[in-house]
Amino acid sequence: MKILLLTRYPRSGASSRLRTLQYLPHLQAAGHEVRVQSLFDEAYLKSLYQSGRRSPLRTAALYLRRLTALASAGEHDLLWIEKELFPYLPAWVELRLGTPWVVDYDDALFHNYDLAKNPLVRRLLGGKIDTVMRSASGVTVGNRYLAERARAAGAARVAIIPTVVDHNRYRPRIVAPTAHPVIGWIGSPSTQKYLLDIREPLQQACRRHGARLLLVGATAEIRSCLPGIEVQLEPWSEEREAALIRHMDIGIMPLPDGPWERGKCGYKLIQYMACGVPLVASPTGANREIVEDSGAGLLADSSESWSDALSRLLTSASERERLGRAGRQAVENRYCLQRQLPVLLETLAAALPASRKALAH
Repeated sequence: MKILLLTRYPRSGASSRLRTLQYLPHLQAAGHEVRVQSLFDEAYLKSLYQSGRRSPLRTAALYLRRLTALASAGEHDLLWIEKELFPYLPAWVELRLGTPWVVDYDDALFHNYDLAKNPLVRRLLGGKIDTVMRSASGVTVGNRYLAERARAAGAARVAIIPTVVDHNRYRPRIVAPTAHPVIGWIGSPSTQKYLLDIREPLQQACRRHGARLLLVGATAEIRSCLPGIEVQLEPWSEEREAALIRHMDIGIMPLPDGPWERGKCGYKLIQYMACGVPLVASPTGANREIVEDSGAGLLADSSESWSDALSRLLTSASERERLGRAGRQAVENRYCLQRQLPVLLETLAAALPASRKALAH
């Protein structure tokens, strides 16, 4: 099968790397030919991260580059689209594609439009993602909340594929007694704000149990927001992320129960589990399903329950070890690339009409 993969970002973009690009060697090993075209490039991302602004001229140039890439769409058996072809434009191009296509979502992108503060955006684009889902030959999503939206939109085929790890890249941590246990978090500057929701439980854990906080991917500004806590900051990198997680005794994922957050896929929980690190997480969106399905940790929905959960794990090394083993087992059984690859292959193949399937083979 010849596939044109239309990602939003290059490999440095987490959603593109995890939802599509990490599968490419396996698709190629299965005999598929995949050409990749990312909408935004490394220079765009670097500028965005440094300044927080988007250049209209640069964006227009990148949109034009994508239009040029789509001119060869008919040479492929299938298009594999991440989220949408052109952010903040109507679905005009998607509706005129002559080649079958599958679209993937790992967050509640539709809320960028239907819950936008700008009434014009809500009016013109509020139903855009529903239209894209309904018109696709197949939709893959990272959790049940997104699947429910796709089905309500009228999508013909919906497959839930969690955002997973290649478990060969992650090794379980070595459990050793420590006087200062490490509470860990991995994320980005855009999500570090959620740590402030559990500031008091973290302060109590550090004061009562001598714990310290390891933050991977956060900015230096977070230190001043967490007084009374020993904070170790580490920059994120794909090469070091697994090794840094193995230094954690507990992995946390606080998350408010909002519409955007319900679309989150709990990827950091799966990373913790792959390293045998027990979890404490808010019961929002996919978090509840992951924790309850794996038996790898505890759910907490208030400051009191966060304090209780952290205290319970900090005072019991055996409990941490038991939950960590359960998490690693759950990754090997379900939350890994090796388990989800067959689901992806089946979804892509099912999107082809019979005539194209015959040609693809």
